[in-house]
Amino acid sequence: MTDPAALEVTIVDGYVDEPAHFGVPPYVSTYPRYTAGALVDAGVRREAITYHTIDALRDDRDRYRDVEEADLLVYLGGMTVPGKYVGGTPAEPDEVRELAWIADGTTLLGGPVRFGVGERNEGASDMARDDLDYDFVAKGDVEAAAHDLVESGLEGFGDRMRDNAEISRWAREGAFVVADHPNHPDYLIAELETSRGCPYRCSFCTEPLYGAQPSFREPEAVIDEVEALYQQGVRHFRLGRQADILAYGGDGEAPNPDALRELYSGIREVAPDLETLHLDNMNPVTIVRWPERSREGIRIIAEHNTAGDTAAFGLESADPVVQEENNLNVTAEECLEAVRIVNQEGGWRPAENRLPKLLPGINLVHGLAGEREETYAHNERFLQGIYEEELMVRRVNIRQVMAFPGTAMAETGAQIAKDHKQRFRAYKRGVRETFDNPMLQRLAPPGTVLPNVHLEYHRDGKTFGRQLGTYPLLVGVPGERPLGAVIDVAVVDHGYRSVTGVPHPLDANAASMAELRALPGVGKGRAGDIVVNRPYQTAGEVSDVTGVDLSPFVAVTPAGPAD
Repeated sequence: MTDPAALEVTIVDGYVDEPAHFGVPPYVSTYPRYTAGALVDAGVRREAITYHTIDALRDDRDRYRDVEEADLLVYLGGMTVPGKYVGGTPAEPDEVRELAWIADGTTLLGGPVRFGVGERNEGASDMARDDLDYDFVAKGDVEAAAHDLVESGLEGFGDRMRDNAEISRWAREGAFVVADHPNHPDYLIAELETSRGCPYRCSFCTEPLYGAQPSFREPEAVIDEVEALYQQGVRHFRLGRQADILAYGGDGEAPNPDALRELYSGIREVAPDLETLHLDNMNPVTIVRWPERSREGIRIIAEHNTAGDTAAFGLESADPVVQEENNLNVTAEECLEAVRIVNQEGGWRPAENRLPKLLPGINLVHGLAGEREETYAHNERFLQGIYEEELMVRRVNIRQVMAFPGTAMAETGAQIAKDHKQRFRAYKRGVRETFDNPMLQRLAPPGTVLPNVHLEYHRDGKTFGRQLGTYPLLVGVPGERPLGAVIDVAVVDHGYRSVTGVPHPLDANAASMAELRALPGVGKGRAGDIVVNRPYQTAGEVSDVTGVDLSPFVAVTPAGPAD
């Protein structure tokens, strides 16, 4: 029998669930951390566990030696939501197969890939189970499979789900692997799980496959995990692994504000200098059924979180026919009321020139059973109603369904989405133009300051970057600035889902022509005037030269005395 203490194990993270999904920056999910903790719990030495992301392997083929030489390779992957990726690209099926071919030791495949895999991570896809040539495939939880496989001497395991007691141990034991992430420590957000399972049975969703009722982790267990990650240098956290944050610690449906207060205040206590505390999912039906308890819960979240947080609302469709045929649990009018309540309780700005603390995000899914031409008009009217009421949403996520085995959509498949693809593209483009752009101007008017923007790539003479958090804005800054730098940015213009900004404050005595031209009301001529009249002793002098109030944007580093 194989001695666990003698094993060398390599974990490869092909990106699980939502790496950089719709703007989420490079992050580390629960899967590699819990798997590492499970391996340690089974007797594997910490120093014998190696962790690589798929991007790290792509960047340095020499790292494949760890895959080849490991006694056990654990591959973690699988997408349940399609998206475009910045800062991390999920493994393609051929890459996943290559890992299995290269590995000389035992191979284990796990994660959401157990629900199925498509040729690409995109909507309008029929997902199928594909074991991709691995020795073992975890049909239950991969961390439990890894634990039991090691305990069996690499002979096998029985598919099972792990329990909360195990995760309480494994989360702390496995926190050490974050140090091997290529973005550790400064540009890395750690996903946290508060619960699994969902009492609602929407046709396309995989969450109920984890349990018909949510299984909540105790606040002290989540807080202990945060403390372990904080000790490893992590400063950015996202409560993203739950169907509904408001239901946390309750009966599975109704809010429990006391549990939320204990959770959030406890996180703040053990991570006093955290820089990001965001969430993901919030069920709008909870808000409309229990409005007062929901209001209290939202106030607690907004008190403890960091600005720019987003509560994703699963409306999915504003069409009552689609709602009925897919067992969707909230009507368009109910969702609109939930948007109002979150705006009222969480939509305040911590400072006049900052993003709001907590706003809803709207999820719309197309290709569901019953979809028709009127579906698109229903969705457009819903969004227009939000705008006309002068409410705010952080973003609208429009996607086409991925049909997974085990969900009701498996019977329908993705054919509706495929048939409607051309109509979908035109509709999506229209929403970007008529809703997203004006909403973004309302959310982040010129002069809004985005602190700690991480600069990631160059394109068309600009440098692009994002903050860490849930669905952060993509920011384009004029000029090619050093990648990896972190700067504060003031918003000066708006696209559909991104903004243009300049470094904040912008030093008028040193700024480039491109930066000066980008300032609202300045343009090429006034930018030239600013340059010609340098140096300045005060920011007010810059406004005097241009006739434009530039106080929200510029500062000056006064010139020294003349020789």
